[in-house]
Amino acid sequence: MQRDRRRVIIEQIEPRIDGGRFPIKRIEGQPVVVEADVFADSHDVLRVLLRHRYGRSNGDNEPWTDLTMTPLGNDRWRAAFRPPTTGYVEYVVVGWVDHFESWRHGLRAKFDVGDKVSSELLEGAGMIRVAASYLARSAKAGDREAEAAHARLVERAARLDSNSPEADRVTLALADELAADMAVWYPPLDPVVSESLFVRVEREQAAFAAWYEMFPRSETPDPDRSATFDEAARRLPAIAAMGFDIVYLPPIHPIGTTGRKGPNNTPGAKPGDPGSPWAIGGPDGGHTGVHSELGTLADFDRFVAAAGEAGLEVALDIAFQCSPDHPWVREHPEWFRHRPDGTIKYAENPPKKYQDIFPLNFECEAWQELWEALRDVFLFWVDHDVKTFRVDNPHTKPFRFWEWLIAEVQREHPDTVFLSEAFTRPKPMRYLAKAGFTQSYTYFTWRNTRAELIEYFTELHHTEVREYLRPNLFANTPDILHAFLQDGGRPAFEIRLVLAATLGSLYGIYSGFELAENVPVRPGSEEYLHSEKYQLRPRDWDHPESLAPLITRVNALRRAHPAFRPGGRLTFHRTDNDAILCYSRESTDGTDRVLMVVNLDPFHMQHGWVDVPVDRWQLGGRPSYPVRDGLTGETFEWRGPHNYVRLDPGVRAAHIFELPALPETARR
Repeated sequence: MQRDRRRVIIEQIEPRIDGGRFPIKRIEGQPVVVEADVFADSHDVLRVLLRHRYGRSNGDNEPWTDLTMTPLGNDRWRAAFRPPTTGYVEYVVVGWVDHFESWRHGLRAKFDVGDKVSSELLEGAGMIRVAASYLARSAKAGDREAEAAHARLVERAARLDSNSPEADRVTLALADELAADMAVWYPPLDPVVSESLFVRVEREQAAFAAWYEMFPRSETPDPDRSATFDEAARRLPAIAAMGFDIVYLPPIHPIGTTGRKGPNNTPGAKPGDPGSPWAIGGPDGGHTGVHSELGTLADFDRFVAAAGEAGLEVALDIAFQCSPDHPWVREHPEWFRHRPDGTIKYAENPPKKYQDIFPLNFECEAWQELWEALRDVFLFWVDHDVKTFRVDNPHTKPFRFWEWLIAEVQREHPDTVFLSEAFTRPKPMRYLAKAGFTQSYTYFTWRNTRAELIEYFTELHHTEVREYLRPNLFANTPDILHAFLQDGGRPAFEIRLVLAATLGSLYGIYSGFELAENVPVRPGSEEYLHSEKYQLRPRDWDHPESLAPLITRVNALRRAHPAFRPGGRLTFHRTDNDAILCYSRESTDGTDRVLMVVNLDPFHMQHGWVDVPVDRWQLGGRPSYPVRDGLTGETFEWRGPHNYVRLDPGVRAAHIFELPALPETARR
């Protein structure tokens, strides 16, 4: 082992992902709270700093900013900073034995018990002269503050080394002004610097947004043909009026005809069947083209502009697979897997067969050329003002590919957002989030009981996972119609909407949710009957039973309350009825609190008692306190920590209670 005389030990830095292999994630202005164990032998005083700067490599880094870390006890230290802009922030913990402060500590102890300290005062004068010498070498010429500090240090060293009364010299040695000068100018001996750790800082919509998925081709006035982008754009103001931030489109590219699927995924499409948008590519182009029935690239640009005017951002689905008619099949057959007879393999997941899709071969000899072509697909759409992407099945492509690709795109466009659609095992799902995906689909769809929800969201909000995986809670997707929605009818949709929108800062619905579409293709299946993936689905958006008013109100509450923003606290509260879920959201500064009470049973009235932490919320000293249901505008007077609720399906699925503000003196 190499010899090392440094005395300080730095351990257990948090947050840190896989020993620093991956960056943690924050949005602009969100605090990064860093803790570490820092200690040394004996009882000397330590100086511990949190040092941070912008940039990820020496070529583009800014100067370091130092923050003094606060001791928490048991050798644990803490400090925090708020990154104001997107990009990467590097941070390290620095620690050293503070010999001057250790000297002051010993001087005070000896003097207080009446010991002579003349020798100690001479020792201190020597340290001050070292600091003055270091300042003289380091300060810039003409720096008046440094010149003044140098003069103070020289003068104090001389006074400590004088024949003045010992008590006067001790008072001078223990003065705060001298301590402040020495903290700046006394050079540390053998400082220990931890390994570099990183924060990936992104814009707010990377962590707080409501998504709405729509098939533009279904927004047609003529059920016998696809809508155009211009026709689909007429739907955008209504989506924006419901309070959504993102309008997400499935693939908009040309659709192949070879192996095209008919309604309900039946083989052998008939003339006029539009096919699946995920069977990408035809004579008109591939991943950088648009389907001619939707329009042209110029029409798409106009759609994106119209979305922006409505206050929406367009997200685009990127699916790296090809129809047999994709130009790459002809131009780059080496990018695909081949059978012994030379034909290209189509996708299979027995017993399912996808004759309309050819998977790409990431193990081919030309893999580097393939990677670059796929990166360029993203860059192409970024050039058309798309900054948010939902990536189809990323867990079926190499993880290192995604780490490289996302870094490549974000190097040029740091505000790009990537949503991982990986309904897979927990470890691959988490690794994709570590590798760079901004957001992740989750198991939320399959968590429906009180115990399941508490266990899952405790994991997402209160373990290391929260540092890198941002859950996007889709209540339904074109592929997933859960049995809870199939069986529970409209009340089930109300329940899942409130849960999705309030348990996390990111959530989404697939169009048709507001109409409570819930018929599966067959019993036991999560596929929709007459799935929009394979046919046009024009809808009556003005249906009197639409959930749009409820969706609008829920989204308005999300926007109005900082408690729903990233970084806040999620807490589950006790109920005496397992069919009722009670939980709260609190803003990072504790000034805003919202309490949700949800009936998890779409069939029956449920009632019972819920607990709230009245002491922590500064409500305990009042005879009563108001709770206002943001969904209905009703106000209830509650008393104490235990209060009664009743929730009837079809009447009231949930409460979203707005609580009284904390007194100014109680805010953290």
